[in-house]
Amino acid sequence: MSGRRMRLLGRDVDLTRSSALVGGILLVVIPAALLGRRFGRLVVEHHQELWPALQIVGRGLADWAGNIGAGLLGVVLTRGRLELCGSAAMQPVHDLIAKVARTDATALLLGESGVGKEIVARALHEASARRAGPFVKVNCAAIPAELLESEFFGHEKGAFTHAVGRRRGHFELARGGTLFLDEIAELPAGLQAKLLHVLQDGEFYRIGGTERLEADVRVVAATNRDLRALVQAGEFREDLYYRLDVVEVRIPPLRERLAELPALIEHVQAACERDYGRRADIGPATLALFERYAWPGNVRELETMVRRIAILGSDASVREELLARVRAAAAPGTPGAGGAAEPINLKELARDAARTAERAAILAVLARVRWNRTKAAQALGISYRGLLYKLAELGVTRPNGGPVETEAAPSNGGPVDTDSAA
Repeated sequence: MSGRRMRLLGRDVDLTRSSALVGGILLVVIPAALLGRRFGRLVVEHHQELWPALQIVGRGLADWAGNIGAGLLGVVLTRGRLELCGSAAMQPVHDLIAKVARTDATALLLGESGVGKEIVARALHEASARRAGPFVKVNCAAIPAELLESEFFGHEKGAFTHAVGRRRGHFELARGGTLFLDEIAELPAGLQAKLLHVLQDGEFYRIGGTERLEADVRVVAATNRDLRALVQAGEFREDLYYRLDVVEVRIPPLRERLAELPALIEHVQAACERDYGRRADIGPATLALFERYAWPGNVRELETMVRRIAILGSDASVREELLARVRAAAAPGTPGAGGAAEPINLKELARDAARTAERAAILAVLARVRWNRTKAAQALGISYRGLLYKLAELGVTRPNGGPVETEAAPSNGGPVDTDSAA
């Protein structure tokens, strides 16, 4: 907890105390702030003068509350994870969130993969009047195109072949809260038009339904691609782009926010202690390499490395890997320079081998049933929806000109199985 600070009622409060003690103090300060804003602000403004008294009360509460105080502090810091991103490069992001949170405006988060777009989206949700509502995340790239409309808007029973009951979509599930559309650039053209309609009119219908439903959500979209370039290339609707781009928030990469490394590392170390029961001990030499490394995978890559150190019980392998990468980056045009070979990741090799075997098995079953996906799902022992997810995940498509056994056509105007339609 050393050196950590937090924002409370718009003031920077020093939390450089033990977690149990500070947890006890928060049990006093936060309820006071909630019960009476004026009184709470006075407590925060004069917390230096009141610190001795707060220490006495805090210790007393910590004695009987045990870990409750520390647990409360953990909740506060978890909900405020964006506070870990306190570098100068992130200050414009903090400022924009504070302004956007006061409205229901749509926001577009831009940045490289792994910079923390979901953390920013959650921070915006928690700072808004919709904080009591749900935060629903949708990864537009992870859902098969055939299921996207149903996932977004839901469907009625019998709307199409496999619609065995009514299903609520994400716009319904996020009612009163925030709908976070990650990887928005991967949205198919047909659904782009329907999303535009919802954003314009604030209403939608379930597939196969006649009941008009209100879209009572704030939409926050995110992408690591250049949407303007996609608009110019005709791959993304220009009108939808302008509907989403009401407020644009650009999140800088970690290489421009190296001042955040100590706080981010400490946060992941605490998570490792909680998840694995062991701490990721990082030596000075490895920390020095952390500061020299460009972090192409950003915060996600940092978390992976710290967790790997905790699991292996040593930072030696990570240090060697980082040293090779830093040396290679220092020699432009000579990948792998520095005399160190690229390390082999056995876990990645095993995962790739498993994916290859899984893909081959699915392709074999599909060929045997003449690409009838209903029969293939039954043969594989998974649901039809599960098979579609697998096909999208593994990039499996039917070879042109291959034999096809026609499936039953969906009823009530549901989505047609284009791979199986003769």
